[in-house]
Amino acid sequence: MGLMDTVRSIFGVSAETDATRAADPEDLFGMSTAYVTMEADLGYANAGKAALCFSAVDSTDFGDTVDEVKSILEAGEDDTGTTFDTHSDDHGYSWVVLEDTDPEDLLTTIHFAADTFIEQGYGSRLLAAVFAFDKSGTDHAYWIYSFRRGAYYPFVPEGDHERDNQAEFKLQSVLGGELGIEDDEEYWYPLWPDRPGGYPWE
Repeated sequence: MGLMDTVRSIFGVSAETDATRAADPEDLFGMSTAYVTMEADLGYANAGKAALCFSAVDSTDFGDTVDEVKSILEAGEDDTGTTFDTHSDDHGYSWVVLEDTDPEDLLTTIHFAADTFIEQGYGSRLLAAVFAFDKSGTDHAYWIYSFRRGAYYPFVPEGDHERDNQAEFKLQSVLGGELGIEDDEEYWYPLWPDRPGGYPWE
């Protein structure tokens, strides 16, 4: 199975078919207390970054929806200070990348973006919401919310395409009471950055 086949399996049709519950953008607000626990109990600070990953559709209506999302985010910049960028990666997936030192603003903004896609009938195009944490300048950890599975899972990359399983299971253990965590580790799909210390959306 190639990389793209794996991505489609984890985030695509089979993931949705096998899901134990429907995705709910309100789940994103579970990260509100998780940010506190991550820093106070585990030493992971808010990286000030979060991202929404989606699969684009080549249609005018979908393009209008993306433009609406951008307009909403631009309007919110003055109120929240949350900046954003949009781009497509080398695998053909699109990203809305948010930056803000206030985690509550990040959560509110990413929820608005996801909710807009859903209201316009494109909820099925949403793949994941990714929340970044730092333990040092280049050691990142992530909580990833899979819209197809309706659940979170931890991802802690280590070095070049290796993952720190011990750290991931620690995150699962500590945050299990706060987040709806994916039970099937088959769906803990790694979103590798292009370089060690980088972010998946770069």
